[in-house]
Amino acid sequence: MQNSYKKVAGKHPFLNITATNNNGKNSKRLSKLVTYSPPYSFSSISASFTHFSRQRPSGLLPFSSIYKSSIIDNNNNINTNSIKNTNIYSRFRFMFYYTASSSEDGSGNGSGKEERKSGKILTIDNINPHVKKVEYAVRGELAIRADSISYELLEPCSKYTFKKIVHCNIGNPQQLGQKPITFFRQVVSLTQYPYLLLPENRSKLVTLYPTDAIERAQTLLENIGSVGAYSHSQGIQHIRKNVAKFIEERDGYPSDPNLIFLTQGASSGVQNMLQIITEHPNVGIMIPIPQYPLYSASISLYNARPVHYYLNEEQDWSLDIREITSSVSKARKNGIDVRALVIINPGNPTGQCLPLENMRDIIDFCHRERIILLADEVYQTNIYQPETRPFHSFKKVLRSMGDAYKNFELVSFHSISKGMIGECGQRGGYFELTGIDAKVAEQLYKVASVDLCPNVIGQIMVDLMVNPPKLGEPSYEQYKKEITAIYESLRRRSQKLAVCFNELEGVTCTNAQGSMYCFPTIRLPEKLIKAALTAEKQPDEFYCLAMLEATGVCVVPGNGFGQKPGTWHFRSTFLPSEELFDEFCDGIRKFHREFFEKYRD
Repeated sequence: MQNSYKKVAGKHPFLNITATNNNGKNSKRLSKLVTYSPPYSFSSISASFTHFSRQRPSGLLPFSSIYKSSIIDNNNNINTNSIKNTNIYSRFRFMFYYTASSSEDGSGNGSGKEERKSGKILTIDNINPHVKKVEYAVRGELAIRADSISYELLEPCSKYTFKKIVHCNIGNPQQLGQKPITFFRQVVSLTQYPYLLLPENRSKLVTLYPTDAIERAQTLLENIGSVGAYSHSQGIQHIRKNVAKFIEERDGYPSDPNLIFLTQGASSGVQNMLQIITEHPNVGIMIPIPQYPLYSASISLYNARPVHYYLNEEQDWSLDIREITSSVSKARKNGIDVRALVIINPGNPTGQCLPLENMRDIIDFCHRERIILLADEVYQTNIYQPETRPFHSFKKVLRSMGDAYKNFELVSFHSISKGMIGECGQRGGYFELTGIDAKVAEQLYKVASVDLCPNVIGQIMVDLMVNPPKLGEPSYEQYKKEITAIYESLRRRSQKLAVCFNELEGVTCTNAQGSMYCFPTIRLPEKLIKAALTAEKQPDEFYCLAMLEATGVCVVPGNGFGQKPGTWHFRSTFLPSEELFDEFCDGIRKFHREFFEKYRD
């Protein structure tokens, strides 16, 4: 017996499908996408295609013989997975609905084994399949295990020799003891409780707060109203003007506040851009290997295609133009529509800082290949070799290259989470559009408006980041002292951690030129690799889990960022407090020595 499938919306049917289920029984469930691969089993699906040359909805292509030949065999049979793995899924999925479907047992009462077992409507079998592909290693298995151990440590008879978890898996400075910038928190506290700013409280207020913090809070509230109210979806205009001024002073070129979007950290801006760029499942986004898993996770979520290019570890994780040229060429030969190139500068997890000439080559490459450049610049103040590897923004380099590149398309991201500010939990950031079509910017605004607005305190933190106390103002000396102390400590810790890793047997680590991480390579004994495979773990994951259990130090295995086959790495922040840093390094040395001895070939 056959289930009949038909289009239920629109005038022009491009696809007619009939299907036979395993046991010949019908189901009564409605409204599922025919091109979605459901938990129902079908022995075969016969499909016939009708190509209409009449006017089609905007953006749709004719149903060509290419599609037909890619999913139908010589017997005119098709399966749902074949449909899903072609461009049919993106171009036609919203047009075709089936009016009857089959449950696995033919009863019509369920959506597969999981539903029958749990009695739930929403199960792991029927959620968005792209969500299931998302992997985010910095909050992955090791981080989950670390949280579990932290609860075990609260028990009076804990089996562990350490007293707390050291979270080196994520760049979260204040979690590891970094102090917030005083001026920033003073201003925020006043905007949160404006009662303190009333004239009758002035005499008491000036004994608690410097006058520039009071004046800044008043100015912000005059432009915001209440921090408890929604702001403009693109962000508060007053703050966007200050961001534009900051960019102009940094780069020496104009910036338009109307092309700046304030965001919930840089991550939400990256996700918005990837969502806009991904027109269909064959859109390719070039990402470095190793890369920050925000990109691979978001690409999976939006059903795009990652196009990998490898950084050169032997040359301090440098970027070779020949590598990205080869990568885009191979992708396009495979039919991938390469749209964008992601550059993380300074690098995460690798800590490199791009030289000026390399940046010019990257811009020239994108210009020649007609690729949008997405510049992740959130670590722009975390520069530890400023004399030899200073930070240059891609916008500054682009503008210096002249009118031939005036229409170049660039999106630049920044955040309050990194640098010396480290306000990760406040969730603030921005991105700036350069050379992006005005109609695309309108669509970005529409996407931003779905979330109503970025959180207002995060926006205020962005304002403070781009417009800190100036020389001569009451808070300047304390601000300068705090920023300098954090910076110098980070630089010392970055050097100390690289030295520690290079002392370990089988480990090589480059010095971090920027960011908050070291990314050492580790050559593992064959006996250890076999033990990892027996435990059904990747070897670097096996090593990192053992480190966590022995020391309480939580790092991220290199496989979470991507790495060349046959190589193993892990990423560690150098954020543990300087007072405890020697103890932190000693614990890693002891673990590594004993672990390697245990698995020595």
